[in-house]
Amino acid sequence: MTFAPIIPLSGYAGWSFLQKTLDKQKAAFNADAALQRDQAYFRSRIGDIHTAEQLVADHRLLKVALGAFGLEADIGSKFFIQKVLTDGTLNSGALSNKLANKQYKAMSKAFGFGDFNTPRTQLSNFAGEILAGYRDNRFEAAVGEVDADMRVALYAQHALPEIAQGSLSEDAKWFSIMGSAPLRRIFETAFGLPSSFGALDIDQQLGILKSRSRRMFGAGGVAQFANAESQDKLLRQYLLRAALLR
Repeated sequence: MTFAPIIPLSGYAGWSFLQKTLDKQKAAFNADAALQRDQAYFRSRIGDIHTAEQLVADHRLLKVALGAFGLEADIGSKFFIQKVLTDGTLNSGALSNKLANKQYKAMSKAFGFGDFNTPRTQLSNFAGEILAGYRDNRFEAAVGEVDADMRVALYAQHALPEIAQGSLSEDAKWFSIMGSAPLRRIFETAFGLPSSFGALDIDQQLGILKSRSRRMFGAGGVAQFANAESQDKLLRQYLLRAALLR
């Protein structure tokens, strides 16, 4: 892939530039020939896939599938991936329900190999759904090659509102954030928490996150981050503090 994002500055100033040019930079990224070939192959072949075994046997399809969920680094772990997909998500004992990285569960649910008699690969809109995620995650990865902090911030722009707007309890939403490495990084950095924070008892961590949130935003719940203004304030604080830690 030849595309390289233009980020002339680090920290919040660079983030502001990226936000202003995001649509144009994404358009340039999406026009990349290699990305176009990946998408064309996925569209033409995914409808023939009925099992997790078939998916992991096709390296090019698997690359896109994993890339759509930010899991591309695990492409060599085919037995593990097949197990995650085959188990599905409906059974409490399913592997995806035991993993700290909830992107595996999201991928298993999206493909539906273990949850339905007919997998979701047979749906007419399935390819478009997965490819939208693939494009977004590959763009974020390209940004990360230039500035790792901005990759995390881009991820938070879509991942945090999904949690904030969800039906989980506020405590469960915080636990979801703690279970996501990028989101945990954002809050720990923005709140100025020490590296030893993650070693504390999980309920202690929850209490501290709520307390810091109330101090900075006026409320201790995650639902407030469905609001664009709160998101922007959080990401600004994250990027400013992250720049100081470099």
